[in-house]
Amino acid sequence: MTTIDTRLPRGLTLRAYDPAADLAPVSAMLCRVSRHDGNDWMATEAILASEWEATPRFDPARDIIVAEVDGAIVGTAAASWRRRGDFVGHEVSPSVDPAWRRRGIGTALLGAIEARAAAVAEAQRREDRLEHRLAAFLDVVEGAEAFARATGYAQHTCGFVMRRPLSAPIEPRPLPDGLEVRQVEPDQHRAIWDADTEAFRDHAEPAVRDEDDFRHWFSQPDLDTSLWRVAWADDEVAGSVMTTIWKEENKLLGVRRGWFEHVSVRRPWRGQGLASALIADSLVMLRELGIDDAMLGVHAENPTGAVGVYERAGFLVHKHWALWRKAIPGLSAG
Repeated sequence: MTTIDTRLPRGLTLRAYDPAADLAPVSAMLCRVSRHDGNDWMATEAILASEWEATPRFDPARDIIVAEVDGAIVGTAAASWRRRGDFVGHEVSPSVDPAWRRRGIGTALLGAIEARAAAVAEAQRREDRLEHRLAAFLDVVEGAEAFARATGYAQHTCGFVMRRPLSAPIEPRPLPDGLEVRQVEPDQHRAIWDADTEAFRDHAEPAVRDEDDFRHWFSQPDLDTSLWRVAWADDEVAGSVMTTIWKEENKLLGVRRGWFEHVSVRRPWRGQGLASALIADSLVMLRELGIDDAMLGVHAENPTGAVGVYERAGFLVHKHWALWRKAIPGLSAG
């Protein structure tokens, strides 16, 4: 059993994140974490700046904590919140440089960022009267489960990162009758987004999206909607596969991958093979662009049967992740 060393190193300080000064060194530290843990996400400066953009739910100067030892950044923790159905989830994400692990830094960071999340939850609770919970998404890597349990978290659900080698044959799938795939135009962004939002409401604990989500999605680095496959029934969006090729991330990892960031089909068109058709079309498109693998993430308990659809399309489980939950310490009753 892994033990957590709570003896803090000398010279350790916890402070607020400075978006101007800390972006580059934090990006470098998080990339070291990903390399060590074998993660598929690389926090390049462009990606991190986008992920940590200020919104009404997240202020990087307030909601990110940096751990330093003698002036060198050795860890970070961030907290952001989002309403999910009838409750509000406060996601916390501590990361520690591999060279500084098992010295209590992760525990110190987690405690500090939980306190920040608790203060936000306490203020919100007076207005929304909803339940507020802590959450942490953790890749299944060495020490992650022991750390989560030692700090009071219990596993809530789990899922996979799936990979589809494009060297394997791709079986063409016809679109259902009455549907056509069209090139995405900027004036279609809202309709595509709204259809995707509607489809994801059927997932477990769906995120409540807002205008900041819309704006952020269409301002991401490496966004190229020519890679998307969107099926239309006259002027209605029936379903879509939103694909992104993260060029700098691929370069850092030494891979050629495309990610199916969102795959969604609205209710009237489910059960007709639309998702399979759009996925097959997207796989062919990536292969023609010289991409080696298609990647995606999915909940193991997805209620729309997505895992089976992906398996039939040739995707295999690549890695596992888990969602951990914890009550917010000291939060007053609603």
